[in-house]
Amino acid sequence: MWKEKIEIAGPYNFDLALSRLAMDPLNQLNQKERLIRVPIYEDQPEVAIVQAIGTTDQPAFLISGHKEKTKEKVLKRIFSIFQWNISLKDIHAHFLKTSLKDIFIVHHGTPIILDFTPYTTLVKSIIHQQVHMKFAISLTATFVQTFGFQVDGVPFYPSPATIAELKPEQLRPLKFSQRKAEYLIDLGKRIASKELNLDELAKLSDEEIKKELVKIRGVGPWTAQSFLLSGLGRPNLFPMADIGIQKAIKSLFTLEQKPTQTEMLEYSREWEPYLSYATLYLWRSIEP
Repeated sequence: MWKEKIEIAGPYNFDLALSRLAMDPLNQLNQKERLIRVPIYEDQPEVAIVQAIGTTDQPAFLISGHKEKTKEKVLKRIFSIFQWNISLKDIHAHFLKTSLKDIFIVHHGTPIILDFTPYTTLVKSIIHQQVHMKFAISLTATFVQTFGFQVDGVPFYPSPATIAELKPEQLRPLKFSQRKAEYLIDLGKRIASKELNLDELAKLSDEEIKKELVKIRGVGPWTAQSFLLSGLGRPNLFPMADIGIQKAIKSLFTLEQKPTQTEMLEYSREWEPYLSYATLYLWRSIEP
């Protein structure tokens, strides 16, 4: 067992980040103790514990794991997931000069937290397509609990190879549509066979990644943008087709109906080059 103390530059509000992560029942966390158990998806899956011990302005964390030989790799992944190399100070200052000033004050220091591995971003995005958020979260949890596995009580998504071996009729009882089941299995086959190499894909530009992903059955622009934002943490993504974003803008600007694409483009111009943070804070403004 190893333990490491990490200090980063503020602001960074881990408690607000945890409150958002708590919306997913698969995430094993304790808001009172300010910790989360993080699944590490490597050749040998393991679990790391991240616990906040600092404040928003002076963030500090204790990271612990079981395997000394994988410590550096785990720490690197934790830094990436929690975006500890990104300074929120300049981003916050930028938005204080924009129409999103008020929600950036309310949710001061809320970071973008990546999915625990880019692969699960694609799986989750396909499952979430065209269904209500509450049902999407429930369906994803059921899928993982049925076909995934656990390490130290922490759920892991089934591997691409496991998904590749599934049949649509195994997913239909979970309330998957026939088409969505086929999309998910096809994705598993592409990743398991290395036809889709996510590590290599991550080296490309945003536009190149979108171009490659939309070639896959069941992956459209919304899913590609979700992968860029939640899977890779690209900073300037604004999924205009997202219902939550439309709802947040309608509320923020007291519109009578949901904003048009032209209106959303107009509103978003002043938020660049940090559209991903505008997206996060707009989502946060309508969440519990």
